[in-house]
Amino acid sequence: MSYPNHSSPSSFILTGIPGLEDAQFWIAFPFCTMYFMAVLGNIMVLLVIKMDPSLHLPMFYFLSMLAAIDLVLTTSIMPKLLSIFWFHSHEIDFEGCVAQMFFIHSFSTVESGVLLTMAFDRYLAICKPLHYSAILTGPTIAKLGLAAAVRGIVIITPLTCMVTSLSYCGPRVIHHSYCEHMSVVKLACGDTWPNSIYGITVATVVVGLDSTLIAVSYMLILREVIGLSSREAHLKSYGTCGSHIGVILLFYMPGLFCSYAQRWGQRIPAHVRILMADLYLLVPPMLNPLIYGMRTKPIRERVLNLLRQ
Repeated sequence: MSYPNHSSPSSFILTGIPGLEDAQFWIAFPFCTMYFMAVLGNIMVLLVIKMDPSLHLPMFYFLSMLAAIDLVLTTSIMPKLLSIFWFHSHEIDFEGCVAQMFFIHSFSTVESGVLLTMAFDRYLAICKPLHYSAILTGPTIAKLGLAAAVRGIVIITPLTCMVTSLSYCGPRVIHHSYCEHMSVVKLACGDTWPNSIYGITVATVVVGLDSTLIAVSYMLILREVIGLSSREAHLKSYGTCGSHIGVILLFYMPGLFCSYAQRWGQRIPAHVRILMADLYLLVPPMLNPLIYGMRTKPIRERVLNLLRQ
């Protein structure tokens, strides 16, 4: 189907996972389970931190931000994804597609900023414990969270505006499970090079800058930990840092893979690329409450107390 006068279409068609159409009904069950676990886990973390005044500390405020972001990310994609897999509801209107794109990409960028602030929090707690409470005051925490949110919105807003300004004159079928930026841009006619350049530049700069700063933070932390005399302190610090590094790798590596594969990974089977993109927005939000929350003793104890009641 073509659109008259190269205008924007009224809607797009999301294919789901190309090549696995017959299996999508069954794939939806593990996806639904992971989504349920992500929503339940992150809501539990938010409730426990809100209800317990003793957890009103910088580390837990940042964890609350991460949980809220993960709820937005998973909810931006999963309801529509499940409706495609189970009810063959493939159509999404143009405005809804742009909104989904904005929420997915902007909140992914915000999450990167929050992970950076969490690394900074751990650096101060381990390397500058005497100055920790003086530096991370309530207003400072609010400013760091606001800075991460504003950066994500400011960076991604031009991306979505550029998409709305394109002319679409070809098929309206998006070969993806959701409105990923480049999957939509590929449907446009005319010069889409600025969109491609801006998108890949944003992904590379954000991930490159944030991951480098996070790596520097944890190298300083490990250097400090090595100097500790207590074996118990060693194990506690390694356990905390190890879980944080695991979450960070789980977030950044698949994200970069999806971003580059969507542009230059034509040799990678489409179903592999789409599955990776789907899991990238689903697995970290599911695991973050377990890795950050359940491995944190105060949260683990309070969750267990709630479950026993």
